[in-house]
Amino acid sequence: MAVDRNALKKWEKVRRFALDLPGATEEHPWGETVAKVNKKVFVFLGTDDSSYPMGVTVKLKDEAAHAHALTCPGAEPAGYGLGKAGWVRVPLEEKGAPAADLLCDWVEESYRVIAPKRLVTELDAR
Repeated sequence: MAVDRNALKKWEKVRRFALDLPGATEEHPWGETVAKVNKKVFVFLGTDDSSYPMGVTVKLKDEAAHAHALTCPGAEPAGYGLGKAGWVRVPLEEKGAPAADLLCDWVEESYRVIAPKRLVTELDAR
């Protein structure tokens, strides 16, 4: 399966954005790329090896953002019961997939839900 260049560009932009947030680290549990803060995942970035369709999974507590994310083509509540806690998986290769800037907004919201207050304060000071 050929890698969708546009989806890969979005994925790379979202990954860089996530890792630039205060205290963010990248890890690779289960062969998947995740960004963590304070040892907790705030965005699942999936794989970039085309073994699975590219996408990002974020935790959206804001009802409007959560509802908007679910309207994206192919978007769905995250698996493994995470959907019940507000996690949404948004595919990047679907026609009409969200722009990188919107994905970054959602990553930031997910970060704010999970990060300790002092790091959110640091982010707000930027």
